[in-house]
Amino acid sequence: QVQLVESGGGSVQAGGSLRLSCAASGDTVSRLCMAWFRQAPGKEREGVATIYAGGRSTYYSDSVKGRFNISQDNAKNTLYLQMNGLKPEDTAMYYCAAVRPAWWVRVCAPERSSYNYWGQGTQVTVSS
Repeated sequence: QVQLVESGGGSVQAGGSLRLSCAASGDTVSRLCMAWFRQAPGKEREGVATIYAGGRSTYYSDSVKGRFNISQDNAKNTLYLQMNGLKPEDTAMYYCAAVRPAWWVRVCAPERSSYNYWGQGTQVTVSS
């Protein structure tokens, strides 16, 4: 069983930055497919970034590419999402997710159905 606890959300003005953290227990982050999802009111939960194999493989959605950076600290067993250039449309609840990948996986999928461990979420609000 993997437990995930997010932190770091808050309210910022457009153009600002936030760093989200996700502390993991029950397995080591470098062995897991890990991802950040977000869900705005009335919208589907979307995958914004994934990471695998100590950062050798990453994925970003088009909506955040060039502004967000996903990383992990193996010593702290923690996943991060550095969010720069925030826009009002980034306002959402952000969730950390994880799954133990099959041996053939090279890139972690951004689909919700691919993950079976979830954190409780942290709110990000960006004002214009």
